[in-house]
Amino acid sequence: MTRPSRSPSAPPGALHADALWTVAPGRAEIRHEALTPPAPDEVLVRARHGAVSRGTERLVLDGRVPVAEHHRMRAPFMSGDFPFPVKYGYSTVGYVEAGRPDLVGRTVFALFPHQTRFVLPAEAVVPVPDGVPARRAVLAANMETALNAVWDTSAGPADRIAVVGAGVVGLLVAYLCARLPGAEVTLVDIAPDRAATAAALGVRFATPDQALEHRGDGCDLVIHASASAAGLTTALALAGLEATVLELSWYGEGSVAAPLGGAFHSRRLTLRSSQVGQVSPSHRPRWTHRRRLAAALALLADDRLDALLAPAVPFHDLPDRLGHMVSPESGILCPLIDYPAP
Repeated sequence: MTRPSRSPSAPPGALHADALWTVAPGRAEIRHEALTPPAPDEVLVRARHGAVSRGTERLVLDGRVPVAEHHRMRAPFMSGDFPFPVKYGYSTVGYVEAGRPDLVGRTVFALFPHQTRFVLPAEAVVPVPDGVPARRAVLAANMETALNAVWDTSAGPADRIAVVGAGVVGLLVAYLCARLPGAEVTLVDIAPDRAATAAALGVRFATPDQALEHRGDGCDLVIHASASAAGLTTALALAGLEATVLELSWYGEGSVAAPLGGAFHSRRLTLRSSQVGQVSPSHRPRWTHRRRLAAALALLADDRLDALLAPAVPFHDLPDRLGHMVSPESGILCPLIDYPAP
C-alpha cells in the first residue's frame, strides 16, 4: 500500500485532500492533493461516508474498461484516463465546510470519487433529506440506477415480476417494484443467504431452480442484474409470452452468450438494455439528472434499506482492502467507506 506524502512546500492553512487512485491492475494508492478554495458558486465538502460500486469498480480496478467505452465510462469529476491511473468513484456523502452560504453546514450527496475533501460546483451537490441518515445516503447512486430501470420497464400494478441477481441494484429494483399495488415480485439468486435480505425488504425470494419450477405461464416482466450468462439464461426462461427482459448488467470487455434459440422467438420476447447515463425516455422530457438524483435520495427514507450496507472500511485502508471489497466471492452487498474525522 502507498501512503500519501505531504508536500513540505505547502503553506500553513492550505487546503488539501487525500484521494484514492487505481494505478495498475489490482493496485490502488492514496495520493495527497492540493485544493483551490471554493469560488462563490462552489462548495468545499468534507467527506463523511462513501460507497464502492462493486461491479463497475471491479472492472476499473482490473483495467477491464473497454477502449471503446473509455469516454462514456468517465464518472463525474473523475481524474486521469483509463485504464490507469484513474481517480474513480461516484458515491460520496459529506458536509459543506465552505462556499455558497445556503449550503454551508448541510449534509450533501455528490457523484464524486473517493476523496477526503473536494471542491465542486454548488449545483453538483444534492442536500440529503432530513429523514435519510448520512450513511444510508451513499445508496443514492444505486437507487438512481434502480429508479431509472423501473421507468424503463413500464412496470405496473398487479404485474408478475422477477428480478434475477440480488446485488445492490437488483435488491433496490425489487424493492421499488414491490411497492406497486398488487405486484408479485420475486428476487432470484444463486445464494440462498440473500433470502434474508429480500425478506427484510418485503420481497419474495427463490433460487433459479425454484423460480423455474414455479414459473407457470411466466412473468410479465423480468429484470436481469446478475452480470452472468447463467443469470441471463434464467431471466429469459422466466419471461412469459411477449414479455420484456430488461438487461441491467454491464459486462465490460466480456462477451456473454445469450440463449436466443429455443422458445425465445416463439414467445416473442423483448431483450432491452437499461443504463443510468440517460434519463429513461418515458421521463426525459420533464426530468433532469439532478431531479432524478433528488428523488432517489428521498426514496432512501426507509430503515429497511440499512440491510444493504456492509460494515464500514476506513478510507486509508482502501488500498489494502479494495480488491476484497469488489470481489464476487466477498459476499458484500454495498461496501461502505468511513472517512476520517477532521
